[in-house]
Amino acid sequence: VQLQAFGGGLVQPGGSLRLSCVASGFTFADYAMGWFRQTPGKEREFVAAISWGGGSIDYADSVKGRFTISRDNTKNTVYLQMNTLKPEDTAVYYCAADATMGPILKGYGIDYWGKGTLVTVSS
Repeated sequence: VQLQAFGGGLVQPGGSLRLSCVASGFTFADYAMGWFRQTPGKEREFVAAISWGGGSIDYADSVKGRFTISRDNTKNTVYLQMNTLKPEDTAVYYCAADATMGPILKGYGIDYWGKGTLVTVSS
């Protein structure tokens, strides 16, 4: 199983980035997907989740209205569109997969984790 995140980088406050996470080694379309982030000295926090078919989506309050999660099951890829970025969004972003939404929303007991991609929001 592999989850490979792409798209991180340096962006100015107010800017946008789109993260992608490509999955392999499991039936992507059967799994809920999520994004998490972590900064040094802090616990990893939930950012967004999407059900296997995309019909159920949830966001952390801190990113609602600015971030959009989506998925393309034909490409085994989940996306995180991040707009109006703030310095406090700076973190390593991770994607995750689980057979159900529950563990992703809770942030533990998740089946698969990917390696992260660093997002830095700074002028």
